[in-house]
Amino acid sequence: MRQENPTLQQLLASSGIKRRFEELLDKSAPSFISSILTIYRSNSKLQNCSPNSILSAAGIAAALKLPINPSLGLAHIVPYKNHATFQLGYRGYIQLAMRSGQYRTLNSGAVCEGQIKEIDFVTGEIIRGEKLSDTIVGYVSYMELINGFKKSLYMTVEELQAHAEKYSQSYAYDLRSGKKSSVWSTNFDAMAKKTVLKKLLSNFGIISIDQQSAALVTALQADQAVITDEGLRYIDNEHGEEKIVPFSDVIDIPNDDLPDEVPPEDNSPTEVEKN
Repeated sequence: MRQENPTLQQLLASSGIKRRFEELLDKSAPSFISSILTIYRSNSKLQNCSPNSILSAAGIAAALKLPINPSLGLAHIVPYKNHATFQLGYRGYIQLAMRSGQYRTLNSGAVCEGQIKEIDFVTGEIIRGEKLSDTIVGYVSYMELINGFKKSLYMTVEELQAHAEKYSQSYAYDLRSGKKSSVWSTNFDAMAKKTVLKKLLSNFGIISIDQQSAALVTALQADQAVITDEGLRYIDNEHGEEKIVPFSDVIDIPNDDLPDEVPPEDNSPTEVEKN
């Protein structure tokens, strides 16, 4: 008898879901589906998320042709309040930007004490200094386009912490409770690199409707969102817009093609992926 609420394993075994991933990824679809299950089985919090939200987040990664293996740092499926969110790593932003063929150089990294002497308030040009210690005081992103346009963006550690506290409810909770449940708490370096790069690209990067540049626009919009039939919900960001762009066409979740009798789930142990 058909179940009203199929599990993630059952959905991934359905012909409709398999066909959609094959349309997005061709021969890479089976390995991508396998990676979804591996991540799901290795993350107890993700197992509490709705299967539909997991599939939708995975669908965005598939549409962007980005693997979701955590060790690669390109794209992630991150649980938050029983919903799976799609999150792009800073390496993912670099990958998508470079695919457009419009960027000669793109980088993001930490800045130690003394490495930045000053910033020209007119041109925004960063004047380099000499490193005084290994203490990280900020993060910088830099881009140079094929046409010669250059731009950089610098934020201090304090500015990034304030940004995280304002836009991430989970990080604000960590600060209030003294816990470390947010990725801002557990991997501040990666989130800081991503934030300065995302700000640089969203403000000064190429925004175009051509296929390669449009992928970066999609990533900017979908980052840290729960994908719903109505649009994007930024549930960890109370300042974010609830609904921006509908993504229901990225990965359909049909129930009508599920087999009447679903084979038992494979509960064999899997190796936990390392971050």
